[in-house]
Amino acid sequence: MMTIRQAIALGAETLSAVPDPKLDTVELLCTVLGEEPLTLRLKAGESLTRMQEERFRSLLLLRARREPLHYLLGTRCFYGLDFAVDARALIPRQETEMLCELALRMMMKFPAPAVLDVGTGSGAIAVTLKRNRAAASVTATDISAEALSLARENARRLGADVRFLQGDLLAPVAGETFDVIVSNPPYVESAACDTLQPEVLREPRLALDGGADGLDCYRRLAAETPACLRAGGYLLMEVGDGQALGVIGLLRETCAFTDARFHLDLYRKRRYVSARRAAQPT
Repeated sequence: MMTIRQAIALGAETLSAVPDPKLDTVELLCTVLGEEPLTLRLKAGESLTRMQEERFRSLLLLRARREPLHYLLGTRCFYGLDFAVDARALIPRQETEMLCELALRMMMKFPAPAVLDVGTGSGAIAVTLKRNRAAASVTATDISAEALSLARENARRLGADVRFLQGDLLAPVAGETFDVIVSNPPYVESAACDTLQPEVLREPRLALDGGADGLDCYRRLAAETPACLRAGGYLLMEVGDGQALGVIGLLRETCAFTDARFHLDLYRKRRYVSARRAAQPT
């Protein structure tokens, strides 16, 4: 029988071509054994059962083929909540937690905010906002029926009352208005999609491809959001590297927004753009 110590050594060797082989090995082994990383060190001499060893070896082979780690783990911790993740939707990223933080600050300006998450994917943003602001009414849209099925599962499992609607961007909420609209849309340039890391290439391209210059969804959001955003309401979006000023320009062109600005992420990058709906177009 293989010991935990031997399993970690095998994993580090098998995953030598991935960015962080030892960390991934420990994550996978913890999932198989149902243990915490510290416990593995304390039990390093203990043996895996035959079934545990078989499952561990299987996961190692999948990870060596660059299957995303969190698809193999089945979960991703986001804003303190464990979300189910799989190939139906993009894996929630750490930088999007700050998007939620900014959205929650904006939501505080309204006693019972009506919030819309456009392109919800796994539901991470919508569920996080609802869990952290119970008085909010949260709606989430996505064009992908598969992504919405995952989002609904996450909302149900995490106890968040979110309304999910299928359709392209704002189409499912035509005629409705909101206090805060938040979106993390596809923003990778089409030509760059095939050059992404192998793991990212296994995530839904629909959630990544932002058109020739990466700004297709932002153009539509800038043009379509004013009809769905109440006067004084906020639009908040995550953007790709180098896109913030271009997106701000798109918002200003509509003459429907005021106070268009960027916000920095933890790495001091211009990662988010926000604007307020003007009372009257100027």
